[in-house]
Amino acid sequence: MADDRLIVALDVPNALAGLELAQRIGDPVGFYKIGLGMLTGGGLALANELKQDHGKRIFLDMKLFDIGATIEAAVRGLAQFELDFLTVHGDPHVVKAACEGAAGSDMKILAVTVLTSLDRDDLDAAMMKGGAVPDLVVERAGRALESGADGVIASPQEAAAIRELGQSDGRLIVTPGVRPDGSDLDDQKRVATPSRAILNGADHIVIGRPVWQADSPSAAAQAILATLP
Repeated sequence: MADDRLIVALDVPNALAGLELAQRIGDPVGFYKIGLGMLTGGGLALANELKQDHGKRIFLDMKLFDIGATIEAAVRGLAQFELDFLTVHGDPHVVKAACEGAAGSDMKILAVTVLTSLDRDDLDAAMMKGGAVPDLVVERAGRALESGADGVIASPQEAAAIRELGQSDGRLIVTPGVRPDGSDLDDQKRVATPSRAILNGADHIVIGRPVWQADSPSAAAQAILATLP
């Protein structure tokens, strides 16, 4: 049985490439992330096919942000696909609306804290609140969880502090920004190894390029799984 702590990001151009990649990886991986970049390339169709025809779990990474009514309607529409995780931005009004939209389904609403590709300079350029990035992540995580989120998205560097929050009991922590030893960081800035992310309190780790850019994606996934505590 696949270890669903590893979620492989299918960050490829279209559904055909995504399905081919999932087939190359095979049984070792049972959980896939489909993001915004594939939305116009058949991402929803791929999500449905992998879920319904291949028995895979699906993390739809849309990072939705809008007024409450629009978020609620969008999430209600997505909930009909019976997917497992959906991301929205961690602003309380967004989280509350998303939870309303997901009501009656099993789809988990995960709140984005601060993207793992951003550092303090990036936040300054965006005129975001001052303070250390880890502190901001933990604060946003707490507010999102208080607003009803089933879990949060954060870097593995902040997972331990989030896990210490009382609001995190029974909630999920999902960490992108995970890189096996020796891998390129690419555009990620706040990273850790797969084993460290799990030890820090993550329930799931999300890894894309180190798997799908490997000569054997299946072997790469198995090597990552072998390092998990």
